[in-house]
Amino acid sequence: MKQKGFLENIKKKFGDGNYEGDQFGGAGGHDGSGPPIDNPSNFMFATGIECSYPTIQNGTVRRDQLRECGHYDRWQEDLGLVKEMGLNVLRYGLPYYSIHLGPGKFDWSFADLAMAEIKRLGIIPILDLMHFGVPDWVGNFQNPELPIHFAEYAEAVAKRYPWVRYYTPVNEIYVTARISGKDGVWNEQLKTDKGFVTALKHCVAASIMANQQIAKHRNDCVIVQSESAEYTHELCATPSFQTNLDNELRFLSLDLLYANPPSATVAMYMMDNGLTREEYNWFMAGKPPGYQIMGNDYYGRNERIKLPDGSIKTSMDVLGWYEITKDYYERYRMPVMHTETNVFEADQAPIWLYKQWVSVLRMRRDGVPVLGFTWYSLIDQIDWDSQLAVVNNNVNACGLYDLNRKPRPVAEAYKSLLKEFGQITIVPYGEMLEITDQPARLKTQV
Repeated sequence: MKQKGFLENIKKKFGDGNYEGDQFGGAGGHDGSGPPIDNPSNFMFATGIECSYPTIQNGTVRRDQLRECGHYDRWQEDLGLVKEMGLNVLRYGLPYYSIHLGPGKFDWSFADLAMAEIKRLGIIPILDLMHFGVPDWVGNFQNPELPIHFAEYAEAVAKRYPWVRYYTPVNEIYVTARISGKDGVWNEQLKTDKGFVTALKHCVAASIMANQQIAKHRNDCVIVQSESAEYTHELCATPSFQTNLDNELRFLSLDLLYANPPSATVAMYMMDNGLTREEYNWFMAGKPPGYQIMGNDYYGRNERIKLPDGSIKTSMDVLGWYEITKDYYERYRMPVMHTETNVFEADQAPIWLYKQWVSVLRMRRDGVPVLGFTWYSLIDQIDWDSQLAVVNNNVNACGLYDLNRKPRPVAEAYKSLLKEFGQITIVPYGEMLEITDQPARLKTQV
């Protein structure tokens, strides 16, 4: 008599699959699909509400995107749309320039309303404290008193909203400094290397001191430093010194923020343009407190091709978020978040979203801890095709919803991603590795 094989015995005793207990991470376990859940290990799917407020025309015009895009009038509706999307995380910027009226003086009237609604809806805010502008009384990014004034504001926010844990103290420091101090478009509108270095060191110092003040009141704070992922390709047999320098300077804000010594070329450039040895040593003392996440913003517009005649072309996704962010990760070895992306063409937005998500999945498969992804922004923006330099009132169709709060095709595409991947964990086996609620303690990652 032929002896039964093990599989026949198992089927006779336990049935043909769907075994009791398999649902707990076995063959019948959950695959990570379904809308995001409120769990510390859940991958952070997010959107953001565009909140830039630089000045142009020698400080006479304030480009407040919260006003121009109607958020001050429709904030409840906008926050409701975040939940309608099925999202639990929102990059949200309070208008620093209009809240901080002077030393020790604040106007919380709008902020209190919006923050109360965010809390009521159960949205996790990544609170953006400075987004391309400062209050009129501070002046601009050349003001050496900016770090102390901004630190006062950051502490006031942390004390007023103690339930907030996630912060971006200063959004896109490199972009802020370059467009204000080197490109001559925003705020001080300078076109000098010294203007750039001065703005950058003041913004990094402001971020560090704000981080310190936040940690005093929230010692488990999570800092998501959103920075632009940049690269310039030069189609010359011998690339120019300036292009090579620019491709090094894209790291400078994070080098100073994370106490990573820059190259000798960059160090000399900074010293030539106003950074003192004492200031350099201060930046190199160590990383800011709390849990630090390196956020990389990638738009196709960030990647450029420089032709032999010196002209610049937007290259759109030659290396892409994956390759460029990998450079940043290998430099800093910090947990990563894809903190901004979009395109201006509404019909192209779904495929751009899918491409970004493929990059995120590939990065995760390669062992890089990617904690979140953000489509930026929730609603359309205005005049970003000219970097807010000119008041054209041109609508950029890059939102999940248009300015009438009607969904664009990318909203449905994002919902499809959430349906398929919404409950994946921030890293494999993330249920075992939740973001702790204990105070930050370790000085370095091991």
